[in-house]
Amino acid sequence: MALMRTIVTPLGIISVIGMLMATVFCASAAENAISYPRPEGRVGNVDAYAIELLSLALRKAGAHHTVRLTDEHMKQVRALMEIEQGHGKVDIMVTMTSPERERQLLPIRIPVSKGLVGWRIALLRADRSELFRDIRTLGDMKTMRAGQGHDWPDTDILRSNGLTVQAVSGYDGLFSLLEAGRIDYFPRSMREIWPELAAHTNLVPDRYIILHYRTTDYFFINRRNVQLANEVRSGLEVAIADGSFDRLFYQHFAEPIRRAQLNQRRVIELNSPAMSPETPPANSKLWFSIADLQHVPGIGNR
Repeated sequence: MALMRTIVTPLGIISVIGMLMATVFCASAAENAISYPRPEGRVGNVDAYAIELLSLALRKAGAHHTVRLTDEHMKQVRALMEIEQGHGKVDIMVTMTSPERERQLLPIRIPVSKGLVGWRIALLRADRSELFRDIRTLGDMKTMRAGQGHDWPDTDILRSNGLTVQAVSGYDGLFSLLEAGRIDYFPRSMREIWPELAAHTNLVPDRYIILHYRTTDYFFINRRNVQLANEVRSGLEVAIADGSFDRLFYQHFAEPIRRAQLNQRRVIELNSPAMSPETPPANSKLWFSIADLQHVPGIGNR
Protein backbone atom coordinates (compact mmCIF):
# COMPACT_ATOMS: atom_id res chain seq x y z
CA MET A 1 0.00 0.00 0.00
CA ALA A 2 1.34 3.41 -0.99
CA LEU A 3 2.25 5.79 1.77
CA MET A 4 0.09 8.92 1.98
CA ARG A 5 2.17 12.11 2.03
CA THR A 6 0.97 15.50 3.20
CA ILE A 7 2.43 18.40 1.29
CA VAL A 8 2.23 21.77 3.03
CA THR A 9 2.53 24.66 0.62
CA PRO A 10 3.83 28.09 1.67
CA LEU A 11 0.24 29.36 1.49
CA GLY A 12 -0.86 26.54 3.78
CA ILE A 13 1.89 27.39 6.26
CA ILE A 14 0.73 31.00 6.31
CA SER A 15 -2.87 29.87 6.93
CA VAL A 16 -1.83 27.62 9.82
CA ILE A 17 0.26 30.40 11.38
CA GLY A 18 -2.67 32.79 11.00
CA MET A 19 -5.02 30.41 12.76
CA LEU A 20 -2.52 29.88 15.58
CA MET A 21 -2.05 33.63 16.00
CA ALA A 22 -5.80 34.16 16.08
CA THR A 23 -6.15 31.47 18.73
CA VAL A 24 -3.40 33.02 20.85
CA PHE A 25 -4.91 36.50 20.42
CA CYS A 26 -8.37 35.32 21.48
CA ALA A 27 -6.96 33.51 24.51
CA SER A 28 -4.92 36.59 25.42
CA ALA A 29 -7.95 38.87 25.05
CA ALA A 30 -10.02 36.54 27.23
CA GLU A 31 -7.30 36.50 29.87
CA ASN A 32 -7.02 40.32 29.88
CA ALA A 33 -10.75 41.02 30.04
CA ILE A 34 -12.07 41.81 33.50
CA SER A 35 -15.80 41.60 34.10
CA TYR A 36 -17.98 44.22 35.77
CA PRO A 37 -21.60 43.46 36.73
CA ARG A 38 -24.39 44.93 34.64
CA PRO A 39 -26.70 46.44 37.32
CA GLU A 40 -30.30 45.33 37.62
CA GLY A 41 -33.21 47.76 37.42
CA ARG A 42 -31.15 50.94 37.63
CA VAL A 43 -32.37 54.18 36.12
CA GLY A 44 -29.72 55.83 33.99
CA ASN A 45 -26.22 54.52 33.46
CA VAL A 46 -25.07 55.07 37.05
CA ASP A 47 -22.01 52.87 36.57
CA ALA A 48 -20.62 54.77 33.55
CA TYR A 49 -18.37 56.81 35.83
CA ALA A 50 -17.10 53.74 37.69
CA ILE A 51 -16.24 51.96 34.45
CA GLU A 52 -14.50 55.04 33.03
CA LEU A 53 -12.54 55.49 36.25
CA LEU A 54 -11.55 51.82 36.26
CA SER A 55 -10.36 52.07 32.65
CA LEU A 56 -8.44 55.25 33.52
CA ALA A 57 -6.76 53.55 36.50
CA LEU A 58 -5.74 50.54 34.42
CA ARG A 59 -4.21 52.79 31.75
CA LYS A 60 -2.33 54.81 34.35
CA ALA A 61 -0.99 51.57 35.85
CA GLY A 62 0.10 50.28 32.44
CA ALA A 63 -2.16 47.24 32.84
CA HIS A 64 -3.38 45.76 29.55
CA HIS A 65 -6.92 44.86 30.59
CA THR A 66 -10.21 45.55 28.91
CA VAL A 67 -13.37 46.05 30.97
CA ARG A 68 -16.52 44.24 29.89
CA LEU A 69 -20.01 44.20 31.34
CA THR A 70 -21.60 40.86 32.22
CA ASP A 71 -24.21 39.66 29.76
CA GLU A 72 -26.85 39.34 32.47
CA HIS A 73 -28.17 41.99 34.83
CA MET A 74 -27.31 41.29 38.46
CA LYS A 75 -28.61 42.41 41.80
CA GLN A 76 -25.92 43.90 43.99
CA VAL A 77 -25.94 40.99 46.43
CA ARG A 78 -25.48 38.49 43.57
CA ALA A 79 -22.57 40.44 42.09
CA LEU A 80 -20.83 40.62 45.47
CA MET A 81 -21.27 36.88 45.91
CA GLU A 82 -19.79 36.22 42.46
CA ILE A 83 -16.69 38.26 43.33
CA GLU A 84 -16.28 36.47 46.66
CA GLN A 85 -16.56 33.03 45.04
CA GLY A 86 -13.97 33.97 42.43
CA HIS A 87 -15.44 31.95 39.56
CA GLY A 88 -14.62 34.67 37.04
CA LYS A 89 -18.18 35.79 36.29
CA VAL A 90 -17.51 39.10 38.07
CA ASP A 91 -14.01 40.36 38.81
CA ILE A 92 -14.59 43.84 40.22
CA MET A 93 -17.35 46.29 41.06
CA VAL A 94 -17.97 49.57 42.81
CA THR A 95 -20.32 49.52 45.76
CA MET A 96 -20.80 51.25 49.06
CA THR A 97 -18.53 49.95 51.77
CA SER A 98 -19.56 48.21 54.98
CA PRO A 99 -17.66 46.24 57.66
CA GLU A 100 -19.05 42.97 56.28
CA ARG A 101 -18.04 43.74 52.70
CA GLU A 102 -14.54 44.73 53.79
CA ARG A 103 -14.18 41.38 55.60
CA GLN A 104 -15.43 39.30 52.68
CA LEU A 105 -13.74 41.12 49.80
CA LEU A 106 -10.63 43.15 49.10
CA PRO A 107 -11.44 46.89 49.11
CA ILE A 108 -9.37 49.49 47.29
CA ARG A 109 -9.65 52.20 49.96
CA ILE A 110 -9.80 55.20 47.64
CA PRO A 111 -13.30 56.77 47.63
CA VAL A 112 -14.52 56.28 44.07
CA SER A 113 -17.05 59.14 44.10
CA LYS A 114 -15.36 61.11 46.89
CA GLY A 115 -18.10 60.27 49.40
CA LEU A 116 -21.00 61.61 47.30
CA VAL A 117 -22.97 58.50 48.25
CA GLY A 118 -23.13 59.91 51.78
CA TRP A 119 -24.89 63.13 50.69
CA ARG A 120 -28.59 62.22 50.59
CA ILE A 121 -31.59 64.13 49.27
CA ALA A 122 -35.08 62.79 49.96
CA LEU A 123 -37.33 61.70 47.14
CA LEU A 124 -40.93 62.66 47.97
CA ARG A 125 -44.38 62.35 46.50
CA ALA A 126 -45.29 65.52 44.66
CA ASP A 127 -48.28 66.11 46.94
CA ARG A 128 -45.94 66.02 49.99
CA SER A 129 -43.21 68.29 48.65
CA GLU A 130 -43.22 70.42 51.84
CA LEU A 131 -42.73 67.47 54.20
CA PHE A 132 -39.30 68.63 55.39
CA ARG A 133 -39.92 72.37 55.39
CA ASP A 134 -39.87 72.65 59.19
CA ILE A 135 -37.22 69.99 59.84
CA ARG A 136 -34.32 71.40 61.85
CA THR A 137 -32.75 68.41 63.62
CA LEU A 138 -32.35 64.68 63.25
CA GLY A 139 -34.92 64.23 66.03
CA ASP A 140 -37.54 65.97 63.89
CA MET A 141 -37.27 63.15 61.34
CA LYS A 142 -37.71 60.20 63.66
CA THR A 143 -41.46 59.82 63.15
CA MET A 144 -41.04 59.52 59.37
CA ARG A 145 -40.50 56.28 57.47
CA ALA A 146 -37.58 56.00 55.07
CA GLY A 147 -37.29 53.28 52.44
CA GLN A 148 -34.06 51.38 51.70
CA GLY A 149 -32.80 48.08 50.32
CA HIS A 150 -32.57 45.36 52.95
CA ASP A 151 -28.90 44.63 52.21
CA TRP A 152 -27.76 48.24 51.70
CA PRO A 153 -25.23 49.61 54.21
CA ASP A 154 -27.34 52.79 54.39
CA THR A 155 -30.07 50.85 56.17
CA ASP A 156 -27.86 50.16 59.19
CA ILE A 157 -26.55 53.74 59.16
CA LEU A 158 -30.02 55.29 59.19
CA ARG A 159 -31.31 52.91 61.87
CA SER A 160 -28.26 53.44 64.07
CA ASN A 161 -29.15 57.15 64.08
CA GLY A 162 -32.66 56.42 65.32
CA LEU A 163 -34.48 56.77 62.00
CA THR A 164 -37.32 54.45 61.04
CA VAL A 165 -36.50 52.42 57.93
CA GLN A 166 -38.65 50.04 55.93
CA ALA A 167 -36.25 47.69 54.15
CA VAL A 168 -37.24 45.71 51.06
CA SER A 169 -35.44 43.40 48.65
CA GLY A 170 -36.12 45.15 45.35
CA TYR A 171 -34.82 48.51 44.16
CA ASP A 172 -37.80 49.19 41.89
CA GLY A 173 -40.23 48.31 44.68
CA LEU A 174 -39.05 51.28 46.73
CA PHE A 175 -40.50 53.70 44.20
CA SER A 176 -43.82 51.83 44.34
CA LEU A 177 -43.83 52.03 48.15
CA LEU A 178 -43.21 55.77 48.01
CA GLU A 179 -45.86 56.37 45.36
CA ALA A 180 -48.36 54.35 47.42
CA GLY A 181 -47.58 56.31 50.60
CA ARG A 182 -46.27 53.28 52.48
CA ILE A 183 -43.00 55.12 53.11
CA ASP A 184 -42.58 58.88 53.57
CA TYR A 185 -39.30 59.40 51.77
CA PHE A 186 -36.56 57.61 49.89
CA PRO A 187 -33.11 59.18 50.53
CA ARG A 188 -30.94 59.12 47.42
CA SER A 189 -27.41 60.29 46.75
CA MET A 190 -26.64 63.31 44.59
CA ARG A 191 -25.34 61.00 41.86
CA GLU A 192 -28.54 58.94 41.73
CA ILE A 193 -31.50 61.21 42.34
CA TRP A 194 -31.68 63.22 39.11
CA PRO A 195 -32.03 60.38 36.58
CA GLU A 196 -34.48 58.70 38.97
CA LEU A 197 -36.63 61.83 39.05
CA ALA A 198 -36.63 61.94 35.26
CA ALA A 199 -38.04 58.40 35.24
CA HIS A 200 -40.60 59.01 38.02
CA THR A 201 -42.30 62.27 37.15
CA ASN A 202 -44.80 62.01 40.02
CA LEU A 203 -41.94 62.34 42.52
CA VAL A 204 -40.02 65.46 43.55
CA PRO A 205 -36.80 66.19 45.45
CA ASP A 206 -37.00 67.72 48.90
CA ARG A 207 -35.50 71.23 48.71
CA TYR A 208 -34.89 71.99 52.39
CA ILE A 209 -32.37 69.54 53.88
CA ILE A 210 -29.63 67.14 53.00
CA LEU A 211 -28.56 64.17 55.11
CA HIS A 212 -24.83 63.64 55.35
CA TYR A 213 -22.94 60.68 56.75
CA ARG A 214 -19.35 59.67 56.22
CA THR A 215 -19.31 56.69 53.96
CA THR A 216 -18.08 55.92 50.51
CA ASP A 217 -17.95 53.53 47.62
CA TYR A 218 -14.85 51.51 46.80
CA PHE A 219 -13.74 49.13 44.09
CA PHE A 220 -14.09 45.63 45.55
CA ILE A 221 -12.14 42.61 44.28
CA ASN A 222 -11.74 38.97 45.29
CA ARG A 223 -9.21 38.68 48.13
CA ARG A 224 -6.98 36.34 46.10
CA ASN A 225 -6.74 38.70 43.14
CA VAL A 226 -3.94 40.79 44.63
CA GLN A 227 -2.36 41.64 41.27
CA LEU A 228 -5.53 43.31 39.96
CA ALA A 229 -5.99 45.12 43.27
CA ASN A 230 -2.45 46.50 43.11
CA GLU A 231 -2.92 47.62 39.50
CA VAL A 232 -6.17 49.44 40.26
CA ARG A 233 -4.77 51.05 43.41
CA SER A 234 -1.57 52.27 41.80
CA GLY A 235 -3.46 53.57 38.77
CA LEU A 236 -5.89 55.52 40.95
CA GLU A 237 -2.99 57.02 42.89
CA VAL A 238 -1.38 58.22 39.65
CA ALA A 239 -4.71 59.66 38.45
CA ILE A 240 -5.12 61.55 41.73
CA ALA A 241 -1.59 62.93 41.52
CA ASP A 242 -1.85 64.13 37.92
CA GLY A 243 -5.38 65.56 38.32
CA SER A 244 -7.13 63.22 35.88
CA PHE A 245 -9.18 61.67 38.72
CA ASP A 246 -10.71 65.04 39.64
CA ARG A 247 -11.26 65.98 36.00
CA LEU A 248 -13.28 62.81 35.43
CA PHE A 249 -15.13 63.29 38.74
CA TYR A 250 -16.31 66.80 37.89
CA GLN A 251 -17.04 65.82 34.30
CA HIS A 252 -19.65 63.40 35.66
CA PHE A 253 -20.80 65.11 38.85
CA ALA A 254 -20.53 68.89 38.47
CA GLU A 255 -24.10 69.08 37.17
CA PRO A 256 -25.65 66.85 39.89
CA ILE A 257 -23.78 68.87 42.55
CA ARG A 258 -25.01 72.17 41.05
CA ARG A 259 -28.60 70.92 40.97
CA ALA A 260 -28.43 69.90 44.64
CA GLN A 261 -27.96 73.57 45.68
CA LEU A 262 -26.12 72.53 48.83
CA ASN A 263 -25.55 76.09 50.00
CA GLN A 264 -29.32 76.56 50.26
CA ARG A 265 -29.98 73.46 52.37
CA ARG A 266 -29.76 72.61 56.05
CA VAL A 267 -27.20 69.84 56.52
CA ILE A 268 -28.19 67.18 59.04
CA GLU A 269 -25.16 65.15 60.08
CA LEU A 270 -25.51 61.44 60.89
CA ASN A 271 -22.98 59.14 62.54
CA SER A 272 -21.55 56.26 60.55
CA PRO A 273 -21.17 53.14 62.73
CA ALA A 274 -18.26 50.76 62.48
CA MET A 275 -16.19 52.69 59.98
CA SER A 276 -12.92 50.86 59.36
CA PRO A 277 -9.85 52.45 60.97
CA GLU A 278 -8.29 52.14 57.49
CA THR A 279 -10.86 54.52 56.00
CA PRO A 280 -9.05 57.57 54.53
CA PRO A 281 -9.04 60.56 56.94
CA ALA A 282 -12.09 62.82 56.84
CA ASN A 283 -10.01 65.89 56.04
CA SER A 284 -8.38 64.24 53.04
CA LYS A 285 -8.81 65.71 49.57
CA LEU A 286 -10.18 62.30 48.64
CA TRP A 287 -13.57 63.41 50.03
CA PHE A 288 -16.03 65.95 48.65
CA SER A 289 -17.04 68.70 51.08
CA ILE A 290 -19.05 71.92 51.02
CA ALA A 291 -15.74 73.79 50.66
CA ASP A 292 -15.23 72.04 47.32
CA LEU A 293 -18.16 73.93 45.80
CA GLN A 294 -15.57 76.53 44.80
CA HIS A 295 -14.03 73.92 42.46
CA VAL A 296 -17.32 72.92 40.82
CA PRO A 297 -17.56 74.33 37.28
CA GLY A 298 -20.53 76.68 37.10
CA ILE A 299 -20.44 77.43 40.84
CA GLY A 300 -16.85 78.27 41.72
CA ASN A 301 -16.39 80.28 38.52
CA ARG A 302 -19.19 82.69 39.25
